[in-house]
Amino acid sequence: MPSLPSSHPRVCVALGFASVDELMAAAEHEFKDGNKFLEFRLDYLGRPATGIEAIRRLVKKYSDLQILATCRARSNGGHFKGSLDAQIAVLTDAAGAGAFLIDLEIESAGRAKDKVAMLRSKRPLIVSYHNFTNTPALEPILRRLQRVPADAYKIVTTARKPNDQLRLSRFLSEHSGKTPLVAFCMSEAGLASRILSPSLGCIYTYASPAANEGTAPGQISARQMRSLYRCDKLTRHSRLYGIIADPVSHTKSPVIHNRAFQARRLDAVYLPFLVPSNYLGEWMKVASGMGMCGFSVTIPHKQRILRYLDVVEPLAKRIGAVNTVWRRGGKWRGTNTDAEGVMEPLSRHLRLPHASVLVAGYGGGARAAAIALSDAGARITVTGRDLRSAAALARAAKGESVSLAEAERQHFDALIHATPVGMFPHADRTLFSNRIPARVVLDMVYNPRETVLLAHARQQGCTPIYGSEMLLAQAARQFEIWTGESAPRSVMQTALETLAD
Repeated sequence: MPSLPSSHPRVCVALGFASVDELMAAAEHEFKDGNKFLEFRLDYLGRPATGIEAIRRLVKKYSDLQILATCRARSNGGHFKGSLDAQIAVLTDAAGAGAFLIDLEIESAGRAKDKVAMLRSKRPLIVSYHNFTNTPALEPILRRLQRVPADAYKIVTTARKPNDQLRLSRFLSEHSGKTPLVAFCMSEAGLASRILSPSLGCIYTYASPAANEGTAPGQISARQMRSLYRCDKLTRHSRLYGIIADPVSHTKSPVIHNRAFQARRLDAVYLPFLVPSNYLGEWMKVASGMGMCGFSVTIPHKQRILRYLDVVEPLAKRIGAVNTVWRRGGKWRGTNTDAEGVMEPLSRHLRLPHASVLVAGYGGGARAAAIALSDAGARITVTGRDLRSAAALARAAKGESVSLAEAERQHFDALIHATPVGMFPHADRTLFSNRIPARVVLDMVYNPRETVLLAHARQQGCTPIYGSEMLLAQAARQFEIWTGESAPRSVMQTALETLAD
């Protein structure tokens, strides 16, 4: 009976296309891009049987190509509308055509054990479970799967909260080396589990051929998995870092930090974690349970995170916001590198002592800017839609507050925009739609790079400072805090510029 090989690629690229021509073209492209392990979702095809000849042609053409054949029933989250016998017949033909592995969902496998045994005699078999709603208890699922003899078992659930990934991680640690498994969480909240699962003992994980062509929620491209996150190089000993935010999909921080880790040849990875406001306390337990070494903090957590830290550096305490967390001596520590991120690019364009600075906003980024600049001798004015919150920050920064309308009638040396207005996906918005009341404008929003505010500033003859400049400065300081090494700024800058192209 065929069995799983001792080694094979750790990333399987899932291909789901409506026509066999699209499927063939995608397979050719992925193989030439270095991906030699591909899943053919035959159920996506209008006529699944047309995929059989595609398998035969490709494995004959590329001897080192490995194809996993799947034909998931519509009732089980797939697209195949035929009978159980017809489903197994398609997979049997795929095995005969040269498919390397066969995947059959437990709902079908449990109803036809004799036929499944015949199928397994031809090619190694994976019996799979999918839950598109949540992440239930995992041990009962594995016991259910193991009632059908197979070469490996696949458990794919949906992450709804941070703890789902921790439970999966512990489950894999318990079964590592005992049972061949493929297990991870779908959805944006489960992205880290997709990347980390091979390092936790899974035989492989899944990726998409492109960001917009995934076959399941939360898939990212194979190129990102292999090049950016180095999924196939990570181990249980790799140091884990990341960013917590809600939303988090827009962040460029993983590109900056992962390129920096690679430049310094560090065994570390930086991951995005979607953490809603009401799950921040749970996240801290997850971070400890997963062995996180440190993480970045952004909207909406910069102020609330303070209550969960053991040690907060004095400036961050005065600011009342933390954007950088790390673990040392068994304690969670926090600081604020946003302050340095503002001061460094701004000081290249004006002398900070006695400069008049308008800060738009009153959240964590705004607090970092206002208090750090006040300490440097600048005169601070705070504005925003909520005048009470603006006045509170103005008092902390020993400045004054004004309404947005009043701010537009005045003139300042610099404007620092520190609100989410104009951030992707609402990039057509701006707080200052008329006159820009400053000669230098720093927009903390970095996605998109050219915000409406900065475009208006340029048109009015102001000097624009892109949010990416602040992002780079604060990220470099984070890198140095976490690793104790100098930040490879040129590499980080290039990573940012590549994203902007």
